[in-house]
Amino acid sequence: MGRRDYEDDPNAPVANSLVPAASVVVVDDVGRVLLQRRRDNGMWALPGGGMRIGESLPDCAVRETKEETGMDVEVVGIVGTYTNPRHVFAYDDGEVRQEFSVCFLARPLAGRLAVSDESTDVRWFEPGKIDELPMVPSIRKRLNDWRSGDTPALR
Repeated sequence: MGRRDYEDDPNAPVANSLVPAASVVVVDDVGRVLLQRRRDNGMWALPGGGMRIGESLPDCAVRETKEETGMDVEVVGIVGTYTNPRHVFAYDDGEVRQEFSVCFLARPLAGRLAVSDESTDVRWFEPGKIDELPMVPSIRKRLNDWRSGDTPALR
């Protein structure tokens, strides 16, 4: 399913859905960050996705990271909350989702990098190399917030 991101775009479609979601900045012991190349838009992104009934948001972060990258992780902090009502995701099936995401900080525990049905590539990147990668502004903001240490609770 394709997805298009709209942020502060007056031509964006109106949201018809709100789904709690988690994204995850996974940092290994040498300071590299884990990113996946999304199948739906071709952009590099953090692992993450929508929360399921019966799970906590940190559990969602762990599950989504495993599903999308092959890595088992432990949540160790929060980068920030991202709830911009002017940021929506339009999906091919007609859903237009308003952003509602908590971005967690995690460390890898085990696993082997693996692509999924949602990704075409999964890699570790030196923080200085991520500026060159194509990604949507909201993901770049999370990564910049993590790198700068600017992690107030509300966004």
